[in-house]
Amino acid sequence: MAFLESGEKTECFGCEACAQICARHAIAMVEDEEGFRYPLIDPQKCISCGSCRVVCPWENPPARRPVGRKAFGGYHTNSSIRKASTSGGAFSAIVQAWSNHDGVIFGAVADGLDVSHQSASGKDFQKFRKSKYVQSRMGSSYESVKRLLRDGQKVLFSGTPCQIAGLRAYLRGTDQSCLLTVEMVCEGVPSPLFIRKYAQHIWERFGSTVKELDYRDKDGRRWDFEVMSTLLWNGRKLKIDRWFNPFWSIWLAHLMSRPSCYKCPYAVRERGADITLGDLWGVHLYCPELYGHNGGASLIACSTEKGKRVIAESSRFLYGHELDMDTAVKYQSPLRKPIAMNPNREKFMDDLRNLPYDKLCRKWAKRPTLKLLWSKYVWGNRQKIFFWNLMKTIGLNR
Repeated sequence: MAFLESGEKTECFGCEACAQICARHAIAMVEDEEGFRYPLIDPQKCISCGSCRVVCPWENPPARRPVGRKAFGGYHTNSSIRKASTSGGAFSAIVQAWSNHDGVIFGAVADGLDVSHQSASGKDFQKFRKSKYVQSRMGSSYESVKRLLRDGQKVLFSGTPCQIAGLRAYLRGTDQSCLLTVEMVCEGVPSPLFIRKYAQHIWERFGSTVKELDYRDKDGRRWDFEVMSTLLWNGRKLKIDRWFNPFWSIWLAHLMSRPSCYKCPYAVRERGADITLGDLWGVHLYCPELYGHNGGASLIACSTEKGKRVIAESSRFLYGHELDMDTAVKYQSPLRKPIAMNPNREKFMDDLRNLPYDKLCRKWAKRPTLKLLWSKYVWGNRQKIFFWNLMKTIGLNR
């Protein structure tokens, strides 16, 4: 058996389209030493039919379309939905507009630390909420989508840009008029080895395993603090703000992302999905009226007429307005370019395999500076928005 015919891991997104298309079941997805999954080909079963190459989004990338000049920014008018969402609840609004409790929804679901793609009815999609910073296992989801579309069912499929590309490559020749694709803005997928090592550290320190991991708990109204909360089976709950969290420090330094993320062809203005969703970063700078007391706000962009129609329909569930896309992209680096390769990535990955969690974090995670802490806790976005509203109230901000 051998990984990848080309041997180039930068040329594999891990979308699993090749494994699902193989009629001989000659391809299995297997983790490498970094924790990322790649196709493993069994030469005893492979008949060299070439189907895997046809559906590979690296070798045969689906067409991409530029996002429109306008986007939508805002948040769900239902406070409970907004509270249960990572950003502003835009995904829930889109599901409501698209399915109207009809059709089938596909998305990533967390089971403890593991994440997999699953399906649900249009009225039971809540399990897809919240961001999961682990690449999900696709299982047979592409195959299921194709079967449903052939039966005339409405389908909404959500995932990362490369997973959407894998689906669209898999569906070549299939009528996709009943399909809506929704991608999440992605800044690279981190190695699952880090979170497993974190879980081991939790076990050694607290004598309990992880029941739930919320990478971005709003902790009330602290959306832009990106609080990570860990619920243990013994009932204990741990919380840590972004600027003290080793995970955010190391991942955002681009030290542990999948090799293909550094060359991602989908981290550009031209997108492969009908709709693109992300956090409305920069909201306090160019549309502070949508900040909403730090409860979370979403950016919604579209690349197709189908996407435009759904956004228009979903707007009745949202508080917000149109935004200039050029301005929005300024605060969304993954909509402009792939992440940069950190020259120390190889050294970090070696340490990730060999060092205990405490030593790994002390060596690689950066501690926040006093300047950073002042800017976030003393003169942060909430204070800036308060000042903006005060100026508007007394007529100095028009």
